[in-house]
Amino acid sequence: MVKTVLFDVDGVLLSEERYFDMSALAVWEVLISPNYLGIDSEKFKTNLTNEEIENIRKEIFVDDRVLKFLKAGGLNANWDMIYLTAAYQLLHLLEQVKDELENNITKWLTNEIDRKVLLEIGEALDGRDLVFDFQKFLVDFQGAKPTQQGLMDHLDYLSKEKFGVETRMFGKMDQLWSTCELVSQEWYVGDEHVLESTGRPSVQTGKAGFMSDEKVLADKEKIADLFDTLTNSGVRVGIGTGRPELETIEPFKALDWMKHFDTSYIVTADDVLRAERTHPEGPSLSKPHPFTYIKALSGKTKTDDECLAEELPVENGHETLIVGDSLADLLAARKMGCLFAAVLTGLSGKDARPEFEEYNADYILDGVLDVKNLILSLVK
Repeated sequence: MVKTVLFDVDGVLLSEERYFDMSALAVWEVLISPNYLGIDSEKFKTNLTNEEIENIRKEIFVDDRVLKFLKAGGLNANWDMIYLTAAYQLLHLLEQVKDELENNITKWLTNEIDRKVLLEIGEALDGRDLVFDFQKFLVDFQGAKPTQQGLMDHLDYLSKEKFGVETRMFGKMDQLWSTCELVSQEWYVGDEHVLESTGRPSVQTGKAGFMSDEKVLADKEKIADLFDTLTNSGVRVGIGTGRPELETIEPFKALDWMKHFDTSYIVTADDVLRAERTHPEGPSLSKPHPFTYIKALSGKTKTDDECLAEELPVENGHETLIVGDSLADLLAARKMGCLFAAVLTGLSGKDARPEFEEYNADYILDGVLDVKNLILSLVK
């Protein structure tokens, strides 16, 4: 009998599309805005049509092939995807001037690259005939280790390969990563919430944000009915997401879903980051690490240390169903000994079915609304 259902958010309840739009715009801004590299500054603006956003994303992520490559490599955090894509294009730009700016490049690649340094690089590149090559990312990263750290470390490898510069600057969440994070949050949460989201003021104002304009993966009232049906059947509902808390709670409020949840059973990226900060020598606690779902299953009654020390598989794991759209969710559920329902509404859509079949997902559903009949059959 299933007593708890824990939902991932992106690709399950809410579309990832707005996050991917935001990610593309963040890379675009870092590369062309006069606030950063300024390579094509006259084209930068904050009020874009949906068609313009679509075209920018199509170019930067190569018809989403870059996104799919990075997700297949174990990346779930959009901030990491933005950082890798922008940092690679920075290397590509510098490669085009490596003979003229050799000494400067060595300095830039062996020190932290903050916004001030980006402006300095942009000034040095101004007036030169340079081109971006977003497709080349897929070629140059073929040899990267398919993990978050492996992908980031590959930038250091490319620095050595392209410029002969030994560096460990790219393989960590440094000032360039932090700059990309702020730009992306400006696009996603908008001017109103930037300070709350990042603790930093906007560099570029004028962004309305996508947070109040989420794309839902099924009718919002039908999803609300799903939550009602579960709770009325005695099933606890919870959330285990890689989204930050603000970006989970505010859209749920806008959709009138929060009334169905006890916030103690909502675990977000903020909870994961807090735990990682207190365990800096430990592994990443993002999915597929089971920490997110262990914490959610406990209703936050367990400390981070207790969650990390949890004996796996968890006791009565078969009484918990985890609903996700990614292999990372499946692997976390598997470690916990919980049931797993895959939904085919993530980035890969129905093409994800063979992978879920290969990893023996307990259930494969077309969409989240199918959880209703599944649970009704399992609680009897």
